[in-house]
Amino acid sequence: MKKITVLFFAVMSIHFLFDQEVFAQSQRWQQSVSYQMDIEMDVKTNQYTGKQTIAYSNNSPDTLNQLFFHLYYNAFQPNSMMDVRSRSIKDPDRRVGDRISKLTPDEIGFIHVESLLVNGQTVEMEEVGTILEVKLTEPIMPHSTVLLESEFTAQVPLQIRRAGRDNAEGIRYSMSQWYPKLANYDEQGWHANPYIGREFYGIWGDFDVKITIDKSYILGGTGYLQNKNEIGFGYEDEGVTVKKPSGSTLTWHFYAPKVHDFMWAADPKYTHEKLVTADGITLHHLYVKSKETKDTWPKLKEYTAKTMAYLSERYGTYPYKQYSVIQGGDGGMEYPMATLITGHRPMGSLVGVMMHELAHSWFQGVLASNESLYPWMDEGFTTYASTLSMADNYLKPSAKGPLKDSPLKGAYVGYERLVESGLEEPLSTHADHFHTNTAYGSASYSKGALFLAQLGYIIGEETRNKAMLRYWETWKFKHPNVNDFIRIMEKESGIELDWYKEYWVNSTKTIDYAISTVTEKENNLAVVLERKGQMPMPIDLIVTYENGEKESYYFPLAIMRGGKASESNWPERVKTTRWPWTNETVEINIDQSNSKVTSIQIDPSERMADIDKSNNLWTNAK
Repeated sequence: MKKITVLFFAVMSIHFLFDQEVFAQSQRWQQSVSYQMDIEMDVKTNQYTGKQTIAYSNNSPDTLNQLFFHLYYNAFQPNSMMDVRSRSIKDPDRRVGDRISKLTPDEIGFIHVESLLVNGQTVEMEEVGTILEVKLTEPIMPHSTVLLESEFTAQVPLQIRRAGRDNAEGIRYSMSQWYPKLANYDEQGWHANPYIGREFYGIWGDFDVKITIDKSYILGGTGYLQNKNEIGFGYEDEGVTVKKPSGSTLTWHFYAPKVHDFMWAADPKYTHEKLVTADGITLHHLYVKSKETKDTWPKLKEYTAKTMAYLSERYGTYPYKQYSVIQGGDGGMEYPMATLITGHRPMGSLVGVMMHELAHSWFQGVLASNESLYPWMDEGFTTYASTLSMADNYLKPSAKGPLKDSPLKGAYVGYERLVESGLEEPLSTHADHFHTNTAYGSASYSKGALFLAQLGYIIGEETRNKAMLRYWETWKFKHPNVNDFIRIMEKESGIELDWYKEYWVNSTKTIDYAISTVTEKENNLAVVLERKGQMPMPIDLIVTYENGEKESYYFPLAIMRGGKASESNWPERVKTTRWPWTNETVEINIDQSNSKVTSIQIDPSERMADIDKSNNLWTNAK
C-alpha cells in the first residue's frame, strides 16, 4: 500500500471517530465515507478513467457481508431499466421518451469498475445494470473502517436526463452521478435501488477530487478549488499568483467537506462571475455568453444573494462558504454547493429555477431526507420555500395577481387537479414506483408543499415557522424521516400530529367541510357544520356581523390533544369546541341580539386544501 494511501486512511479514521461521537449524540447512527479520486478526461472521446480510494466507516451495529455501488451512467443504454420504464409508462418525461433506445455506442453512458480491493484483498463483484454488487471476502464489523481502492472507466452519455454531454444549449459536460458511488446503509438497511430517473440518497463524507482535462476548459461545481494559482480562470482578483500551464491539460483540484455527492461541469466557453454576500459566502455563476444570456445572467447574481439570505433566515444558516449556479443539464437539478440549470430563459423563469434549486440546499443538500422514500420532504418543502421567496424577492411590492396575493395558489390548484384526475397515489409511495409521472410530480411538489402550508393552519404560522428552524438545528446532516419531522412540530406546538401524517401522507383521503344548515330562531342562529370528506381537520369559522365586527369559532380535533393559539391579525376567538373525528357534524348557536350575522365562513384564509370550497360560505340573503 502506498505511503500516501496509509496516511489518508489514518487521517480519515481519526476524522470518522470524531464523526461517530457527534452522530451518537443524535441517537441515530450513520455510515460515513471519504472519497479520494483522480480523474483523466479525454474530451475527444468523451471517456474518462478514474482511480478511487474510499475510507468507509461502518458506524452501524450490524456486520456487513456485502457492499453496493451506484453506476448511474449505465442507465443511458438501450434496454436499461430507465429506457424500458420511459417507453412503457403512460406519460413519459418528454426529455427522455424513447431517446435512450436510439443511442449509438459512442453516445451511450457507462461506468465499469475494472478492479476493486477491500483492505488490499480482491473481492467478488457483479455489475447488474446501474448497481455493482460486491461480496466481501471478510465482513465489515460494526464500528470499523475499511479502505476501498478501485479503478474505473466511463463514458459520458449524450445529454438526456440530468447528466451528460452536449446539452441542448451546447454545454459540453454536465457531470452529475458520474462516479461509482457507495449506496447508503441505514436503520432501514441497504438502499441499492436501480436508477430509473428519479431521486438520490447518499452518505455524508468528504470528497477530494482531482480532474485532469484539456486546459481550454473551465470547471465549476461542488467543492472548494484547492489550486487557484495553477488554474487562474476567475480567480486572478483573489491575489493569487497564477502559474502559466505547461502541456495540453490542467488538473483541477477540489475539496468538499461533509457533502453526500459531488457534481462538476465543464465548458471552454464559460464566463465565470462572482459575488461575495454580506455573510461572506462566495456565489459563483458560470454561463456561456450569448444573445439568450447576456441580459439575464449578469442580473441573476443579485437574486441569488437575496435568496441565500432569505432562506438562511427562515430555514437555517447555510453551512458552506460558497454556492455555484452553473448553466448546464436539462432543466434544473440540485447538488451539494451547486446547481445545474438551463440558461436560455426569460428573467422570471431563470430566477424562479435558481431559487428552487438553491432552496434544495436546505432540504436535499443538508437535511437530506431519503429522496426516494420521501420525495415530498425534499421537492414539496423546496417548492414551498422557493415559491414564497419568489413572491418576496422577485415580484414587485406593487404587483397584483395570484402569484403575489396568494403565492401558493399554484400548489393548491395542482393538488386539486391531481385529485380530479383520479391518478393520485399516497405520498408514502416510493418515488420509483408511482404509476404515472403526473402522480409523482403533483404529489411530490404540490401536495408536498401543502403539507407545510396546512401545518401553518393547524398549529399556527408563527409556531410552524419557529419549528422549521428547530427542525434544521436538530436534523441537519442526519437524514431525517417523516416521523422525525412530525416530532419536531409536536414538540414546538404541544399538539399531537400523527393523525395528520397518517391521512395526508399515507392515504389519498380528501378534505371537504361544509356549512350544512343555518336555522334562524329569533335572535339565535343554529349552525350545523359537516365533515363530508374522509380526512378530518381542525376548523376555523369566522362570523361577520352587520356592524362590521368579526368573531372566530375554533374547532380543534379531539385527537390533537390541544389546539393552536389565536393567530395575530385574526378576529377574537369567542368559543373553542373539540370535534371528535368520528362525528360527521357539530352544531353551534350564534347570538344575534346585538347585531345580525351577515356571513359565516369556514377557513377564510383558504390554507386548508378543501376540495370543494363552494359550501364553505353562508351569507344572509335578507
